[in-house]
Amino acid sequence: MACAECGGAGPCEELFHVVLALDHSRRAPWGPLHGVTVACFLLQHPSRVPERDRGRNWAIVRAFADGGRPAVAGLTAAVRRANSHRARGALPEFDAPPGGAGSFEVTIADVAQDGTFPAAGFEERVRAWARATLDAHSLR
Repeated sequence: MACAECGGAGPCEELFHVVLALDHSRRAPWGPLHGVTVACFLLQHPSRVPERDRGRNWAIVRAFADGGRPAVAGLTAAVRRANSHRARGALPEFDAPPGGAGSFEVTIADVAQDGTFPAAGFEERVRAWARATLDAHSLR
């Protein structure tokens, strides 16, 4: 059954928990892309994130799509600090994504491949996911 929000083959929620566990292991290739995978997932599943936070996710995905991990590293570090219970940093304001999302050519199900998010090609699949997320939001 297709996901009502992203149109992917899902099960999106279960796949999201699998990739989060890999992300939190802090091992490459998953750990360094944690902020990007969360941002892509939330932009494709907008019911899970308040509208005020969509700009931050949009900025992370755009930075990654445009410049890869180096471009997004500083931004995700600032977001992580600001999200800390110690609130060590103030988060800048981010522009919201343009319009609503259209259909997504790449979803979390595509990145997961067999449901395990294989390491081989993971960053390339996340880059395609980021690009598809940007494209769908930009077409509206």
